[in-house]
Amino acid sequence: MSTELATILDLIRYGGSRFNAAGLCFGHSYDNGLDEATQLVLHALHLPHDLNPVYGQARVTAEERETVLALFERRVRERIPAAYLTGEAWFAGLSFKCDRRALVPRSPIAELIETGFQPWLGEVEVERALDLCTGSGCIGIAMAHHHPDWQVDCVDLSPEALSLAQENVERLQVQDRVRLLQGDLFAPVAGEVYQLIVSNPPYVTHDEVAALPPEYRHEPELGLRAGEDGLDLALRILRDAADHLAPGGLLVVEVGESERALVRRLPELPFAWIEFKVGPMGVFALRREDLVEHAAAIAAAAAGR
Repeated sequence: MSTELATILDLIRYGGSRFNAAGLCFGHSYDNGLDEATQLVLHALHLPHDLNPVYGQARVTAEERETVLALFERRVRERIPAAYLTGEAWFAGLSFKCDRRALVPRSPIAELIETGFQPWLGEVEVERALDLCTGSGCIGIAMAHHHPDWQVDCVDLSPEALSLAQENVERLQVQDRVRLLQGDLFAPVAGEVYQLIVSNPPYVTHDEVAALPPEYRHEPELGLRAGEDGLDLALRILRDAADHLAPGGLLVVEVGESERALVRRLPELPFAWIEFKVGPMGVFALRREDLVEHAAAIAAAAAGR
């Protein structure tokens, strides 16, 4: 049967069909089987991710075909996210090294980075930005790459994640603009002030973690689990962010499906829920002044977290 798969397009089509038939979950960078199959085929053939479609009809050798099919089988049998199989993930137009030390990069915040966080930043000029829960470093590194005049601090609790982030700092050559710090949220940046704070923290509830598809079992649970309502870290960030924001500064946080729980807990906060090209994605923006005005309510909601 495999000898009937003669071209690059044959392999991509077969992979997409195989993945769909196996009921795989596509929640890591790609949302469908054909795109994941494309990623795996091009990786196995050592071809660029943006290969001209004219090469789709190019014939593959028997050895190349077997290499691709072996990757397909691992994806199906072990339920490993494709980005972990290739060791690469694309985020904000950049190639990041990707492995099990951190979550696969996939935040919609990439779109905000590429548009300079407008219109939410407005006239605020960013000199310093902070990326909390940086993981692989994708958000902070992408901010530094797309905005070379920004100095970016990246914080994570996990030394393993930060070791991957360091490799990505070097991969994208932003050593002069990115500082990596290990610790719990704002603890490593005591006394530091920024015009922009961005975070994609863990926001999955205990019940949701237990029900996640097998693909997510390959990711570090530390990057996912966030309490009974998914807000353990988000509420602490809201409580403490004002102390680290300059006047007029902006806080941007992704909370995903925990958006509804956050609005129920803090209904008086004027969250700006951001619309992306694909629609709402559970990302809010707030000004420092809003955080200060509602500090008492936020502190009460965060008590005990």
